[in-house]
Amino acid sequence: MQILLGLILGAVVGLAAHASLPHRALRGAALAPFAGAAATAVVWTALTWAGLGLDSPVLWIVAVAAPALTTFLLVPLLSRARQSHDAADRARLGL
Repeated sequence: MQILLGLILGAVVGLAAHASLPHRALRGAALAPFAGAAATAVVWTALTWAGLGLDSPVLWIVAVAAPALTTFLLVPLLSRARQSHDAADRARLGL
């Protein structure tokens, strides 16, 4: 049940990444929050299995850093891939 705290935190960080990064029209609104929640779920699970509890500041710091790193690296890569794919389609269609 405590992992829900991490999932919500990761989704909020992902939502902030979606709102702050450019090219929002090229990706879905749920991509960054889902990526942030997934990153936090993996890290949160690994750290709780390692014995860290809710009282550990390391758990919380990593639970914020993991989705931030994931979303701020993944979302621009996917946006650039979408731009290049769209440009290739426009060139192929002669638009």
